[in-house]
Amino acid sequence: MLSLLLLLQSRGRMSARGVADELGVSVRTAYRDLARLQAAGVPVYAEPGRGGGYQLLDGYRTRLTGMSEGEARALFFAGLPGPAADLGLAAEVTAARLKLLAALPTGLREEAARTAAVFHLDAPGWYREPEQTPQLPLFVDAVLTGRAVDVRYRRWRAPQEVNRRLRPYGLVLKSGTWYLVAAATDSRIATYRVTQVLDAVLSDERFDRPQGFDLGAYWTSYLDDFQARRYTGTATIRLSPQGRRRLPDNVPPEVVRAVDSTATAVGDDGWVEAVIPTESTYHACGELLRLGVDVEVVAPAELRQAMVATVGVLARAYGLH
Repeated sequence: MLSLLLLLQSRGRMSARGVADELGVSVRTAYRDLARLQAAGVPVYAEPGRGGGYQLLDGYRTRLTGMSEGEARALFFAGLPGPAADLGLAAEVTAARLKLLAALPTGLREEAARTAAVFHLDAPGWYREPEQTPQLPLFVDAVLTGRAVDVRYRRWRAPQEVNRRLRPYGLVLKSGTWYLVAAATDSRIATYRVTQVLDAVLSDERFDRPQGFDLGAYWTSYLDDFQARRYTGTATIRLSPQGRRRLPDNVPPEVVRAVDSTATAVGDDGWVEAVIPTESTYHACGELLRLGVDVEVVAPAELRQAMVATVGVLARAYGLH
């Protein structure tokens, strides 16, 4: 509705077909939304006949006035209160939303309020606490102002703590976890988990983000590469009917899809045999043990032996041997 209002305001007279083409909706939807706009109190009138169309009453304008730079930045997060708070923009988001609502006609303002009341985003996954990211506002400043950052970063391989000067290109929120996409001093673009940044200080160095860099395209490519590097082996397993039902709650989607595509029946009791991707023997053993007696590892022998050894340790811990 707001897009339609601003479209009429900027283009002047438009046919229903023109509105539909511009907004990517059907002509029927365009007629419906124009009627809703009129019902909301916006002075839209139609001129019939050849060359006619819909337009706003002369002199009618809706304005978003008095919006600060910070509020304009925060407007993108108006429906995302959690991420906005992480970025240090909670107050700006609240102010921007109030100004946006105040600029709308009464009917649209009421409809916006009804929509906000029935949608809510909770980004973090289940069964874990939200991550603490005290360095995030500093990275927001660095990304928006084009300033390099000196960080002390904790990584998984030795040496675990390293010092880096990073040139931040963007921030990504993935399943409740924030990642910084940045170029190091060797100009290689890499991804850094914000919670692993132990210290960060803005430097005096200024930089320009490369022309044509697309954060969304980079992230898609990064995920594809991550999945390709993540799974380095396969395993053959057998699952009971109960184990297959429990699978989505205990293993990644890639493993579930592999079972669905490769499962073959073994016997008449509902058990199936399937081939799944694995990261490592250690990791696969931990994942599959969650399924208890509803899974059996057939191959490779190394993984089967790891399962046997782990079960043996558990048995001894409970005094069964």
